[in-house]
Amino acid sequence: MRVLPADRRLRLILHCDGAARGNPGPAGVGVHIADEDGVTIAEIAEGIGETTNNVAEYTAAIRGLERARELGATEVHLRSDSKLLIEQLAGRWKIKNKNLIRLHREVRALVESFERVTYEHVPRERNVEADRLANEGVDAWLAGGA
Repeated sequence: MRVLPADRRLRLILHCDGAARGNPGPAGVGVHIADEDGVTIAEIAEGIGETTNNVAEYTAAIRGLERARELGATEVHLRSDSKLLIEQLAGRWKIKNKNLIRLHREVRALVESFERVTYEHVPRERNVEADRLANEGVDAWLAGGA
């Protein structure tokens, strides 16, 4: 793992994705974290059990923000191909599902630990690494790992 300098602002880019095979079904999260130059800093591939795709999307954002905080990020740019996630996190869409309301609160609490967090909806083809990692997470969970 690369050692990051502690004496400067650290802006990280998080590509997040959640996957569920079935809705609900076996699910996983994937996060690809890079610096502003596109250099990979960290990756997460985790199986999260049986849940819905939307819960997996939110969980991916949570795992990514937690890891960015551990890495000492001051600013985060969160990218996802989930329009629902991005619009709800940006405050433009209402959240009606009680499970997503709880997860939204968790994301908002994590956001408070950064100087700045921005959100961007990206097409699926610009989120391939996070998608790959989310599917690895599903595969690991199905194989009995995590």
